[in-house]
Amino acid sequence: MESKFVFGGPVGAGKTTAISSISDIPVVKTEAAATDEVAQRKANTTVAMDYGILHLQEGLSVHVYGTPGQERFSFMWDILTTGALGLVLLFDNVRPRPLDDVAFYVKGFRKFLDRTGNALAVGVTRMEVAATPTLAEYRGALGKLNLHVPVFEVDARQRADVRNLLLALLATLDPATRRR
Repeated sequence: MESKFVFGGPVGAGKTTAISSISDIPVVKTEAAATDEVAQRKANTTVAMDYGILHLQEGLSVHVYGTPGQERFSFMWDILTTGALGLVLLFDNVRPRPLDDVAFYVKGFRKFLDRTGNALAVGVTRMEVAATPTLAEYRGALGKLNLHVPVFEVDARQRADVRNLLLALLATLDPATRRR
């Protein structure tokens, strides 16, 4: 049996790194040289998707996909969430207005969230660099969007952190959604 989960969020939030941390296969990446303002943050950026597999016991596996973070590639968000059971949104706490990112990406994935009964977990990266906004502030921003979901500080390089985020996401799933 196989399941599909998607990682979304802004450029540089750690989506590719998280998938690389959790995948049991070499990650398939579709990266290109970053241009415009993205080039100031990183050399390469995802332009279509990242893909990995997490093998579980008893022949079960989880397929994980990462979306591009740039709005110009947002058409991929609907494509990649098709058939997915849940969504992980990652946010970079160092970005200038990360709580604005929350509103933007929730809006971008709203159709998926409505379809799945808000199957969402949120990870905040780079909190060791910038302590604010706090996790409570993220929860407040999500609450204003009628989302009461797990929110964690995450180091996307740490398999255990990404695993815990996925486990939290699994706990939010509606059993009826899992049978789809």
